[in-house]
Amino acid sequence: MKIAKEFRWEMGHRLQCHKGKCINLHGHSYKLLVEFTGNVESNGMVLDYFDVKKIVAPIVDELDHTVIISKYDLELKKAIQQLKTNYVIVDYETTAENLCNYFLDKISNAELPKNITRIKVKIFETENTYAEEEIVIRD
Repeated sequence: MKIAKEFRWEMGHRLQCHKGKCINLHGHSYKLLVEFTGNVESNGMVLDYFDVKKIVAPIVDELDHTVIISKYDLELKKAIQQLKTNYVIVDYETTAENLCNYFLDKISNAELPKNITRIKVKIFETENTYAEEEIVIRD
């Protein structure tokens, strides 16, 4: 059985690797769809949606209304620090694909019930573009 919950946040970034407009600092209204697969427990649930929110919302809140910066983007880091605005430094280029792995890593390291077997995340940068990834927790 699979359950899912949607989360939204606003965040700025730029892609140093991009050959087009995305090399410029810009922002997105991101959407995350997180799915948990597992057996239905005796309470009739795979995972309580309250618990899903408890696991995922702090990760989203950490990114909301920030600029996410690759640790290799020294120019942007310096400029954002001078503005004294919120930012998050990460070890990767800030693509939707890498954000999927960021969320999967954080969610899979949370205390999850033993009935959860898979986690899938979809990161929408726009309403019609997304990246998705799934991991197996246990078979």
